[in-house]
Amino acid sequence: MATADPDRTGGEDERDGDARGRRPKRRRFLPHRAPDDAQAAAFRDSLADRLVAEGAVTTPEVAAAVRAVPRHTFTPGLSLEQAYANQVVFVKRDRFGVPTSSVSAPDIQAIMLEQAGIRPGMRVLEIGSGGYNAALMAELAGAGGEVTTVDIDPAVTERARRCLDEAGYADVRVVTADAEAGVAAGAPYDRIVVTVEAWDLPPAWARQLTPRGRLVVPLLLHGMTRSIAFDREGDRLISRSTQLCGFVKMQGIGSHAEKGLTLNDGDLVIDADDLRAIPEAARIEAHLRTPRAERWSGVRVWRWEPWDTLPLWLATAFPGYCQLTVLVPGAPAVPGAPGAPGTEPLEPALAAATPAVATATGFAHLIARPRPDGRIELGAHAFGPDAADLAAALAAEITAWNDEQRLGSGPVITAWPAGAPEPRADLLVARKHVRLAVDWPPASR
Repeated sequence: MATADPDRTGGEDERDGDARGRRPKRRRFLPHRAPDDAQAAAFRDSLADRLVAEGAVTTPEVAAAVRAVPRHTFTPGLSLEQAYANQVVFVKRDRFGVPTSSVSAPDIQAIMLEQAGIRPGMRVLEIGSGGYNAALMAELAGAGGEVTTVDIDPAVTERARRCLDEAGYADVRVVTADAEAGVAAGAPYDRIVVTVEAWDLPPAWARQLTPRGRLVVPLLLHGMTRSIAFDREGDRLISRSTQLCGFVKMQGIGSHAEKGLTLNDGDLVIDADDLRAIPEAARIEAHLRTPRAERWSGVRVWRWEPWDTLPLWLATAFPGYCQLTVLVPGAPAVPGAPGAPGTEPLEPALAAATPAVATATGFAHLIARPRPDGRIELGAHAFGPDAADLAAALAAEITAWNDEQRLGSGPVITAWPAGAPEPRADLLVARKHVRLAVDWPPASR
């Protein structure tokens, strides 16, 4: 889904197949063969081999789909080297230069397809259309399956239709619509795969799944986007796997405007799922004017190592969990005379969205320092009247995560309808349509 068209919101324009979603007989490729077919096939094989080696592809079915679909047809204007590189290709931007539609990087597409587990004969809906991913799904669903791809932007669907036809996938159904309502004409679906960042889970997505269907969606939760594979169980969705990822943002009815607190004349931004749970900007700035407390956890991680469960663990432990972004690196925490308390630059662990905690009596954030063995050690900086205690508490939770969850499978995330009785959970996150219940398994080490 890309830029919203108010005249099309909620409606749909079928661009392939009949009104009941039936598809014409599949033709894998058009009769003509481009001069670079042999060379393109070699690039496809190389890409598939790389994705297998890196662990993004784990089944022969997904590997075969990558070897079959001509990605260069969906990335016109690029060389074969560029078309088969493991990188995202942005195909449309808004007037501010922000990407609104893309052909995602092959590794994240492969990971999500592995999460989806598409099998021959399945009916599949893709939300967010680029064409290439729909072609991969068509390979996986086979001649007996059905694939529908939907996007809100007619320019995107027209491009997808053109590329799919050229690549030989005329049987993929392309729909122009705001996917907040799904695509009822082709439902129920065995799999729904969302390829834009979502903040909420509209009821139509669960309703249009078969009773044992699966939804794979990049869901923004506490500052990080995770591709979550949800299986439907009655009126709820239960996570089966999660993978860190990044996508262009949802547009249309399901879009969500990010709000944050701006501090220090625009140098700092504090984001939270619910800004009502943290103090106002003036109070946080007042904390930052106080002397800094430092505490190291002793926990070391490799720079390349995924530790994306840590932010959710900290959000579970601290009601005032938020994320800190320093927009002007090196700027002092708050304005003040040289040498005054709090004027040293903030040193967050990440370039953006560093885990942090804001309370009425303190503000703390995650820090990191290199160690001689090549890893980084995680710790905490804290400010305010309770700086020492808050730094110690944050460091202690880092240690608890390391001991109990670092090597585990991560939490189970359950999406309950917003109107259902409030579930009991380690962490509960409210959205418009669902409540996301986060539950941590018993200690795994």
